Amino acid sequence: MDPLDESVVARWVAPVFIFCSLVLIPWIVYLGLSLPTRQLSRHYDIAWVGFDIFELIALAATGFLALRRSRYLAITSAAAAALLVVDAWFDVLTSPRHQVFGSIALAVFIEIPLACVCGWLSYHTERLAERRIRLRPRARDGAERLSTPETALSPIHARDGAEPDPRPRRR
Repeated sequence: MDPLDESVVARWVAPVFIFCSLVLIPWIVYLGLSLPTRQLSRHYDIAWVGFDIFELIALAATGFLALRRSRYLAITSAAAAALLVVDAWFDVLTSPRHQVFGSIALAVFIEIPLACVCGWLSYHTERLAERRIRLRPRARDGAERLSTPETALSPIHARDGAEPDPRPRRR
């Protein structure tokens, strides 16, 4: 039997992750009872800038992989969604009183909707990657032509074993 057989991995992955989630329950209770309501941090600014850099990387990677119609889009968009939700949560909860309204507005109108779009992209990545349909420039008769998945492959996608579109591209 192959050591990387999916059934072997599935047997230990589920119990380990369920166990880890159960271990978090007493830890969360402990933190809720023991952490102070107010805490000063020496590197508060560095922590937020670092977090926003991770968010930038996840969003940029999501955009790049969406342009390439890559199946890896599911990973980066899921990571971006999680980071956006965490960012909204901590922005609202850690904002000084005079900035709470702005933080709530940013969360409600930008971060949470963008996280929802990222979640949608993550869920639908396989379908989007399979379609690879692009609008072509208008034909001489004025009608738009759609390329099929077989003819729409760019040289990037040619690595998948398919041939690129042999027709010259108009710029």
